[in-house]
Amino acid sequence: MSDAFIVCSRLSFSWPDDTPVFRDLSFTVPAGRTGLVAPNGAGKSTLLKLIAGELRTTRGSVSVGGVLGYLPQHLPLATGTTVAEVLGIAPVIRALDAIESGDASEEHFAAVGDDWDVEERTRAQLDRLGLGGLALDRPLGTLSGGQIVSLGLAAQLLRRPDVLLLDEPTNNLDLDARRRLYAALDDWHGCLLLVAHDRALLDRMDRIAELHPAEVQLHGGNFTAYQENVRAAREVAERAMRSARQDVRREKREMQQARERAERRAGNAARNLGSAGLPRIVAGGLKRSAQESAGKARETHAARVEEARARLDEASRALREDDRIVVELPDTAVPAGRVLFTGEGLRVTRGGHALFGERGAGLAIRGPERIALTGPNGAGKSTLLRLISGDLDPAAGEARRFDGRIAHLSQRLDLLDQDRTVAENLAAFAPAASEDRRTQLLARFLFRGDRRHLPVGVLSGGERLRATLACVLCAEPAPQLLLLDEPTNNLDLVSVSQLESALVAYRGAFVVVSHDEHFLTAIGVDRRLRLAGGVLVDEPVAPGGPGGA
Repeated sequence: MSDAFIVCSRLSFSWPDDTPVFRDLSFTVPAGRTGLVAPNGAGKSTLLKLIAGELRTTRGSVSVGGVLGYLPQHLPLATGTTVAEVLGIAPVIRALDAIESGDASEEHFAAVGDDWDVEERTRAQLDRLGLGGLALDRPLGTLSGGQIVSLGLAAQLLRRPDVLLLDEPTNNLDLDARRRLYAALDDWHGCLLLVAHDRALLDRMDRIAELHPAEVQLHGGNFTAYQENVRAAREVAERAMRSARQDVRREKREMQQARERAERRAGNAARNLGSAGLPRIVAGGLKRSAQESAGKARETHAARVEEARARLDEASRALREDDRIVVELPDTAVPAGRVLFTGEGLRVTRGGHALFGERGAGLAIRGPERIALTGPNGAGKSTLLRLISGDLDPAAGEARRFDGRIAHLSQRLDLLDQDRTVAENLAAFAPAASEDRRTQLLARFLFRGDRRHLPVGVLSGGERLRATLACVLCAEPAPQLLLLDEPTNNLDLVSVSQLESALVAYRGAFVVVSHDEHFLTAIGVDRRLRLAGGVLVDEPVAPGGPGGA
């Protein structure tokens, strides 16, 4: 599979309304593992669809060396589809069953081909991805979102592709499922191009491809090395920027000084010529000569100023925009040890069974704890957050909320009025703050200029998260307990970094549901709760670092 590759030559693509996405994009992805990164909306998923042939290029060409496998971000599968049909083995299984029943029709042998061991290979692949207990005739509608993603990956790996395209393969996967996926990709050999916001997965890549509208920049090494390269490039660009600014100021100063010297010389020359009694024609010639010399000096200095400005423009273009949220939130501070919530024997009935077992869940939250709530998909983590916030009443047990506001950011990010602008929403959350103060706060959450007057309904996922954080964290009164449910889902890496910086500045207690170990480390989690099998238990906090395979 070392010959597997992807080549895009002068690829251009526009949407039917002529909105351009790419222009003359040329790049090669060699064998090995490549992570594709860019902000949301830059066209990562669109590029994978173009390579997979699901979209047609406006201009240019795409070449793929070998058999292609493609796992999209959203699987277009009907709920009645069976596991065997998703895996693409249903016709072979039916043919094998017919042959074992004594039907020796040629069409059955043709359907089987060389796949006599298909069921064994399928079982091995499903076992590896944590799906060993799935019956091949089980309908998709009975599976969780995480199981469907793992099943889709199994289907692609069973095809034995040379080139594999994966779009956000760890979305909806719990930590155990992510680790199984990491292991499967570690052992896969060929040309892999994946889009992911999962930094643990990106750190398993051989290279990182940074997507821009007119180019793809390849960076050797994993995502951590890429980030270090970006930081180093920013430092170089900042130094070049400072130097270029100094050059512009120096050239302007020297041009002004040269102009003043020329004016003094011209004034002195005029006085000297007048007192020297030279003929008018001679004096005029000397005056013109002095003016020409002064003009040439001005042109020389002006050219130097323009050159310095050009260097400044180039340095400015090389400098990446600073997109970090920097904000102080003293109003969110909670005294150490203050009890914010207690729950005893909390139970919820779902689908005819008690979600938290016979004894129910018990939990106490004190300020300013930073709690990570983990556990397998379907264990009831989101339900527990709703019990804490008061959005859901327990079927049994007692929930007590003490003084201090609780803010709950669900996966839907539906706290804000979609028809109001960002500024109007903040005014509703913080009515006592002056307009200037609210403008300053929104600027710190990167809503500057006209961006703060956009309706929330038109914002991207990352922008909507920032707007929600601005309104919630700067509200009156400020929240002392913050509940976040999978806040990094569907966010690009820039938006995740912005969320991290906002939560680092937050001074209250929070409970966050997340499977992203890098994120949990970055926000300073100091307590871990795991919910599994209906039991909620405290786990030791690792001394740092992401969870690995």
